[in-house]
Amino acid sequence: MRSFNYDTAFSRNIGWVTEAEQAKLRESRIGIGGLGGVGGVHLLTLARLGIGKFSIADFDVFDIVNFNRQVGATMQSLDRSKIEVLSELALDINPQLDLRIFPKGIDQSCLDDFLDGVDVYVDGLDFFAFEARRMTFAACERKGIPVVTAAPLGLGTALLVFGPGGMPFEQYFGFEGCDEMEMAIRFLVGLSPAMLQRGYVVDMSRINLAERRGPSCIASCQLCAGVAAVEVLKLALQRPGVKLAPWGSQFDAYRMRYVRTWRPGGHRNPLQRLMRFLVTQQLKKTG
Repeated sequence: MRSFNYDTAFSRNIGWVTEAEQAKLRESRIGIGGLGGVGGVHLLTLARLGIGKFSIADFDVFDIVNFNRQVGATMQSLDRSKIEVLSELALDINPQLDLRIFPKGIDQSCLDDFLDGVDVYVDGLDFFAFEARRMTFAACERKGIPVVTAAPLGLGTALLVFGPGGMPFEQYFGFEGCDEMEMAIRFLVGLSPAMLQRGYVVDMSRINLAERRGPSCIASCQLCAGVAAVEVLKLALQRPGVKLAPWGSQFDAYRMRYVRTWRPGGHRNPLQRLMRFLVTQQLKKTG
């Protein structure tokens, strides 16, 4: 069996990064909360980028309904822990990885340990995990840890980056005092202010925020991973060009459109308020 060599394994990254930068990526620690649709592919993509240290959290097991979009979901992994399966896959890419495992997911009891030494946090939590997401983003804000969130919306991806000098998560989304339905609407509109995915949904009955369900696609998850990985690279290497919230961006592969948005005031922005109203009316129509 051939032996593993880090420099050889990731030598084809050189040119986009310098050898010194690749060495820095090797020493960078990335936190990933959730290893489902986007979290799992985030981990494997960043492992192939040569990131050398991860803190990962997930409490779930693989089910057959995950097959359409989750990279670790196979017949061999049914009913197995996602964090166990994804750890094995990541270690198969780089057996020298420093992996910190949190198999109970993210909660208040482990949050500080989870974020200890983390350079960038990548959000892979379920869309509806509002309590865990608010708690984690608030902790990152206190610790000065930048956060990358790439959402698989429609057949594309929407990107937001939160960090020192940008608008805080709570100010951007305005979750305070909202019930879960309102948080879901605010999160959806906040993630994709341009809402490029509107207009080509072929069966609106498949979208039901009250029942926590909606369509998903592996193409979107893989687009998320590519976009998020580039932002992680720039943040970890302290390169310029990262646009923090209230800047956002969305690429829709179905429409082949890219839009960069700026929403000063966050959830209070008139355009955001109008879009929330339109989404609410649409959801009422579809029941």
